[in-house]
Amino acid sequence: MNARIGGEFVTQTTPSFIGGEIVRIAWLVKNGVSTGKAAWVATAEIIADVFVGSILAFIAGIVAIFSGGSFIGILVIIVAIPTFGFWFSVVVLSANRNIQLPKFSLSLIKRFLSKERSDHLIHSTNVTLADLCKMSRENFRSFNSVKVLSVGMAITFVAFVFQGLSFLVLAQAVGEQVGFFQSFMATSAATALSTLPITIGGSGLAELGVWAYITNISSIPHLTDVLNSSQLSVIIAWRIATYQIPLVIMWIALMRITVGKDSIANQVKSKNLDNS
Repeated sequence: MNARIGGEFVTQTTPSFIGGEIVRIAWLVKNGVSTGKAAWVATAEIIADVFVGSILAFIAGIVAIFSGGSFIGILVIIVAIPTFGFWFSVVVLSANRNIQLPKFSLSLIKRFLSKERSDHLIHSTNVTLADLCKMSRENFRSFNSVKVLSVGMAITFVAFVFQGLSFLVLAQAVGEQVGFFQSFMATSAATALSTLPITIGGSGLAELGVWAYITNISSIPHLTDVLNSSQLSVIIAWRIATYQIPLVIMWIALMRITVGKDSIANQVKSKNLDNS
């Protein structure tokens, strides 16, 4: 749990929500898991998140289009397509053959690193990718592994549901009877828009996404006026509750898997030296 939540701190403080998987892979390798298996665990996690998030984004976009919000609906779908397409391609390709670094990346790496370091990096990356593809083929042919991935996707779906519930509760706290489905679709659309590599953790994009989605499809009287007149206080409160506050918990978890264990080990060493 510490590794998952700690890695999420990195995810939530980088553009496009990337980086957390590296923390979890490093933690797994440090605890004796092979690099290929660790990479597969992280990849399976990404696949579950991307597939669920993308499907919900597509649904939210279609709902918006049919509700009169064509611009926000089309925008959400366009943003979700590349991410879904990339990871779907990774799943299909890794299940059928070994993926290697593309040729253009090899010359790019060699421009910034020495020949020895670049060769080592390229070789180790290709070995890890080959191990990942091997794990992918083994796992996708196993019913148990597919079942585990399905459970992961179900848990991700529940997480999205709670995001929608959190906005619903905060909106109703100011007297607005926002429906659960609207809240669910708005927060799902906002998550998709947050993946744009523009701001850290999607800051600003998530808030703008929720506001744009609700104001474009809402049939609730005065909801748009309330959000504007209160300077989007409901959305800001939702963002604080679902982003800023969890960041503190995530940072503590990250410290526990990095600084915490090392400091404890150093204390044990110093005690042993004192006793000797």
